Amino acid sequence: MSTPDRLHPDAPVADLQAWWMPFTHNRLFKDQPRLITGAQGAYYTLADGRRVFDGLSGLWCSPLGHSPPRVVEAVQRQVASLDFCPGFQLGHPAAFSLAARIARFADRPRDRVFFVNSGSEAVDTALKIAVAYHRARGEASRTRIIGRERAYHGVGIGGISVGGIAANRKTFAPLMIPGVDHLPHTWDPAHMRYSRGQPAWGAHLADELERLVALHDASNIAAVIVEPMQGSTGVVVPPRGYLEKLREICTRHGILLIFDEVITGFGRLGAPFAANAFGVRPDLITFAKAVNNATVPLGGVIVAESIYDAFMTGPAHLIEFFHGYTYSGHPLAVAAAHATLDEMETADLLQRVRTLAPVLEQAIHELRDEPQVTDIRNLGLAAAIDITPLPGKPGLRAFQIFERALDKGLLVRFTGETLALAPPFVSSEDETRAAVDALRRALRAVPAP
Repeated sequence: MSTPDRLHPDAPVADLQAWWMPFTHNRLFKDQPRLITGAQGAYYTLADGRRVFDGLSGLWCSPLGHSPPRVVEAVQRQVASLDFCPGFQLGHPAAFSLAARIARFADRPRDRVFFVNSGSEAVDTALKIAVAYHRARGEASRTRIIGRERAYHGVGIGGISVGGIAANRKTFAPLMIPGVDHLPHTWDPAHMRYSRGQPAWGAHLADELERLVALHDASNIAAVIVEPMQGSTGVVVPPRGYLEKLREICTRHGILLIFDEVITGFGRLGAPFAANAFGVRPDLITFAKAVNNATVPLGGVIVAESIYDAFMTGPAHLIEFFHGYTYSGHPLAVAAAHATLDEMETADLLQRVRTLAPVLEQAIHELRDEPQVTDIRNLGLAAAIDITPLPGKPGLRAFQIFERALDKGLLVRFTGETLALAPPFVSSEDETRAAVDALRRALRAVPAP
């Protein structure tokens, strides 16, 4: 386990108590804190001075590494000229140009972008747009949303309602929106274990949507929302042809298809969005995280032009869609996003991802023979391993390996019995291999059950 010497001397133990930390075992953390005091490039600096490789790009959100000069300078300039601009009845030029730029980046130049501040807000916004769109078209009965098991769509009430991770849902059942159903998830170890890239088996799992349409009737279904690659549940990769089938079924029944690309958007799969990588065109795309390297909170929804147009009726002086946030299109967040896209283009980071992806794939699958590894999955610059749990202590072994990895200079993500890697795009091939080697050493440092 970690030792208290990771507590910075300038942060007394009493000071740790006020922050109720998110998705954290607060009592254990505050007893044995792990504090980060700096970050540069692909590395964090811990309070004891050690540098650790950021093996998950922050939380899937810092593909450029930390404090990239172009982004730092852009934010510094912006805060000195326009620190805030209300987005209600007013706007600033950079937000409009960013929306157009993101639409072009996604190869959807005629579509619209609605800005929010996080992935959770993006999901709830997309759900509201979907339901309101059908109402605007005279199909107000279309209110049901279809999510998927094991899905993570943030922590808004809409997001946990359509999400499919039990721990995120069980406490809040009385608050969830009605009229939600779920597709089965797509991971079946009997057919998919140790897949490299997309599994060959499983496209037929999309046919379950036809059963749900028959059960609820298409006239009652507004949208289907899926992560093209399920990230938070452990890099669950879609079978070949699965997303294409979902698109076909949704089109046939007049149901909107929403891709939650909060993790996959802005290059993680070596394309602007997973929609581009898979050649599937959803009606709405949610994004956040990597859009501006997580410098200032920013997210959004890319909305098909036809959906936007359905709202643009009635007197021009009336608000068409009663929704928004105080910080939508925040000038600092927008400046960071422009600088991030500049850096992606100048450094050709999408090509960099395509170069590093096979390096990560080869390295991660070399862990197959480690005693406690039960599965390995990868897609683009993302990979995960499943491990054997400790009997009666779910999640403890993954946490122990996370701790050992940190001791060996690597930050990984653990969830349940899964450990995930998603290195920054600016990583070198040697750093990518070294990260997997550190994970191997961490696995060996925790005895197999």
